[in-house]
Amino acid sequence: MKYRFDNRRLPLLWRTVLLLTIFVVISQVIIYIWIQRSVKGHFEQMDAEIMTHAAFNLRKRVIDSSPITSQTLPSSQNSLNSQQLLRAAPDVIPDGDTSTAVISDEADHQHSSWLDYDLKTIIANKEGQILSSTPNNFAQELGAGFNLSSLKQDNDKQQFVMNINSRYYRAMVIEDDKMLALIALPIDVHHQYLLQFNRQLSMILFAITLLLISVAALGVYWGFAPLATIVQKMKTMNPDRLDDRVTVSDMPLELRPLAESYNSMMAKLESNFESLSRFSDNIAHELRTPIATLSTQTQVMLNKPRAGDEYIEQLHHQHDTLEQLSAMINNMLLLAKTQKGLSDSQISHVDTDSLITKLVDYYEMIAEDRNISIETKGEFSAVLGDKSLLQRLFANLISNAIYYAAQDSVITIRADKINSDEIVDTTITSLQQSKQAVLRITITNQLDEPLTQSEADKLFERFYRHHKTIDRHTGTGLGLSIVQSIVGAHNGNVSITIKDDDYFQVSVELLADV
Repeated sequence: MKYRFDNRRLPLLWRTVLLLTIFVVISQVIIYIWIQRSVKGHFEQMDAEIMTHAAFNLRKRVIDSSPITSQTLPSSQNSLNSQQLLRAAPDVIPDGDTSTAVISDEADHQHSSWLDYDLKTIIANKEGQILSSTPNNFAQELGAGFNLSSLKQDNDKQQFVMNINSRYYRAMVIEDDKMLALIALPIDVHHQYLLQFNRQLSMILFAITLLLISVAALGVYWGFAPLATIVQKMKTMNPDRLDDRVTVSDMPLELRPLAESYNSMMAKLESNFESLSRFSDNIAHELRTPIATLSTQTQVMLNKPRAGDEYIEQLHHQHDTLEQLSAMINNMLLLAKTQKGLSDSQISHVDTDSLITKLVDYYEMIAEDRNISIETKGEFSAVLGDKSLLQRLFANLISNAIYYAAQDSVITIRADKINSDEIVDTTITSLQQSKQAVLRITITNQLDEPLTQSEADKLFERFYRHHKTIDRHTGTGLGLSIVQSIVGAHNGNVSITIKDDDYFQVSVELLADV
């Protein structure tokens, strides 16, 4: 069921596009609402300023025209006629009345500015009877049931929106001691503009959204296109093409770590595959020689009857060959065992001081035959590990040092306690990640023949022997391989260093017991 669910998941491209689409749509909606409110607020603020200015001018006009308009008019028609008379009055004012002329000029200026904004006014008395209307037909548009007093009670000193004959107006009711006035500013043009603006803004934002999503989808597709190169190389990978690598410089910066990791993985696979191939060849060769020897010796003995001493001598030779085979098989089993690591029950506190001392006492007799001395330096503290495996580890190292050391030389075994951050080799990170102290044991011997560092690096390979013609050491070439495997099982580190082409140094780093 889980497999089917995983197969139903959207591809990475579509998931990225979907997420971006949601983000862009939400952003565009927020931008749309913000622009719409900003434009609408701008119009409302502009209308409010016009209405406030118009209210101020109307109050001033009423005050300046009070001698003429203070007469009580019997009807609305007479009021309209009186308003026309008021408009005509400035033309017949005597020349000597300069103050009245100035008021007339101001009134004409205010009236012309009103026409620019198409302002409409209604002036009524306190009872709501209409005294004047600008323009004349505006009072008729309001209808017979219009009452300015009730409108004033509903919207006292506040601007409001009213609908008159399907036209929208922003209106305000003002008053003084004797009359009421309604100022109305048509805003249906604003409504039409806002509708058209919203329509165009929606189309623009929709086009921008499609453009952003298309560019993002194309960018994601191009961004992940280099992955096809890695996928193609992985599909065509076989044992004959393990040296094929991805060109890191052709990859985007974001994918270069992936390409470098892929190349590193392929390098390790190539190295391990070559090592495994050499191991298979070597083990076949190592097993073929003793088995062929046993077969030949048996056939020779069966060709004709032999004396009893000959049979006994031949059995001794076959016994030596069988012991060699048994040792080889045991070493291979030990390698397989240590590759799995150590269990918690195998880990204990191992005193390296007593362990190294016993091994040195055991191998001193062999070393004395070649005038080789063994010296120990430093503080050998306890470590965490399996005692039998660690004994096998240092026994292999000391025996190799004796067999390959120059005559009349000194083998030095030195112990140093270091911190995990002082480890130079970064290929093994378990010790570096540990906060415990590390015990480094270094075994140094002078070589009988010079050796290069590249040749020394091959000594950890299984069945590899640098001097196959030397008869004094009848090993199988698994000694240092076993050392490396045991150290790896203890989450440690082992390295070989050649100094001055004549000194062979092996360093083993293990977790110290606190």
